[in-house]
Amino acid sequence: MNNLSLKKTIESSIKAKKSLISIEKKILLAVKIIFEKLSQGGKILLCGNGGSAADAQHLAAEFLVRLNPKINRMPIPAISLATDVSTILACGNDYSFNKVFSRNLEALGTKNDILIVISTSGKSKNILEVLKTAKKKKFIVLVFLETMEVMQKKLLT
Repeated sequence: MNNLSLKKTIESSIKAKKSLISIEKKILLAVKIIFEKLSQGGKILLCGNGGSAADAQHLAAEFLVRLNPKINRMPIPAISLATDVSTILACGNDYSFNKVFSRNLEALGTKNDILIVISTSGKSKNILEVLKTAKKKKFIVLVFLETMEVMQKKLLT
């Protein structure tokens, strides 16, 4: 990595963090909704492909264990839908890899759960399928994408 690309990477990271200020109210609303659903006995279900699957697993682990080693708290119920290799492969073989998350959501999701979807592009068929299933079942869904344009064009139609 040369100095120019390092500088661009740092500038891009700063820009991304600064952009969060413009959606502060939405972030606080999301936190409030998650807290309410958890208080009603719900859990957090997470999914993503590739590196986003790793992020989903990591985030679920942080909710279950703790985010800060200096603070002990009760575990927050969270499950990554991207961790059960046997189920993922069985679903991919018997149905389609497009269904690996939606099938799990149908089986494990309840009315008080929150679905968190992590995706760089938002274009993967299994991500689109889980979002359709979540919409059908009236789940609260938080989607983390690289850009919101994908969400507006693809996911809300």
